[in-house]
Amino acid sequence: MGYAYQLRPDDIRDLALGAAVLGTGGGGDPYIGMLMALQALERGKKIEVVSLDHAGDNDLVIPVAGMGTPTVMIEKIPNGREALYALKLLESHYGKQVDYITPIEEGGINSTIPLVVAAERDKPVLDGDGMGRAFPELQMVTFHLVGVKATPMAMADEKGNAVLLDTVDNYWAEKIARVVTVRMGGTAWIAIYPMTGRKYREGAVNRSITYAIEIGRTLREAKKMGANPIDALLDITRGYLLFEGKIVDVARYNIGGFARGEARLEGLDSFRGKSMIVKFQNENLVARVNGEVVASVPDLIVILDKETVRPITTERLRYGLRVIVVGIPCDPKWRTPKGLETVGPRYFGYDIDYVPIEEKAGRKVM
Repeated sequence: MGYAYQLRPDDIRDLALGAAVLGTGGGGDPYIGMLMALQALERGKKIEVVSLDHAGDNDLVIPVAGMGTPTVMIEKIPNGREALYALKLLESHYGKQVDYITPIEEGGINSTIPLVVAAERDKPVLDGDGMGRAFPELQMVTFHLVGVKATPMAMADEKGNAVLLDTVDNYWAEKIARVVTVRMGGTAWIAIYPMTGRKYREGAVNRSITYAIEIGRTLREAKKMGANPIDALLDITRGYLLFEGKIVDVARYNIGGFARGEARLEGLDSFRGKSMIVKFQNENLVARVNGEVVASVPDLIVILDKETVRPITTERLRYGLRVIVVGIPCDPKWRTPKGLETVGPRYFGYDIDYVPIEEKAGRKVM
């Protein structure tokens, strides 16, 4: 049954928190996008979220997003118009206006920027996305799995520069757009994967906006009621506690338009005497405890501040933080052969086979 609802300020705050969880360390800090969405509501704008069946077969659906290095976005704050420039350029190419806006990923700032664009353009937002989490490269979306082309895609920056790309495939879209993003200063704002409503329903991860809101609300209410927020998070996400410890070292490098590196943790409490290494490329990719893989992409690896129980993005990891690491199962679309070919650990250069976290969780790390 179809549904539609308008976002309230508390929904947006909960969404930003839930999307930070689903962002697995990447996607950029959602705080900036949250403030922009709240400002839109204060100006009298409305943000309506609708179920996927609202989109007609031939309606035009366009995801909007930011791409680039999250560490750059800390200082290069968007003015809110960049994604609108990109969308307008892509609409001009098609000679028609978009019917529905959607997030490309339900993680970080890319969960909230589409809300801002939708509010400014008075367009509904479809309750889905192309990942159910965040991933670092443009072809790493479920739309790619069902044959949707990333291009034509539009890119824009804060200076007013804009580019329209048409590439032979989605891998080339990633390669060329990444170079343009670097030249635009490390971040760019994009309108990408234009598709029909029929293709969107086929490829999208369903209810991802609502899911992120539910995660954020669960954490907020657990803390308000004095309950254990980690237990509440694991319940709603069907997740697993992977580690508890202190960050003792972070190596981070901006390479090729990505924030790459690793974080080293020493165990505390029931994990005392153990160590964890988390490898990341914008997002957390692989987690090992005492050398044994306990979780890997496409499952979600989330690092949370032990005191605040708020997710920590990879650009904000630092020595001395006491953290909790949890693992969350990914959307089933990513566990297909093509899904694993696109986002499995071997794509990122790790010589390991993917094992679902539900199976990993049943093994005790010695």
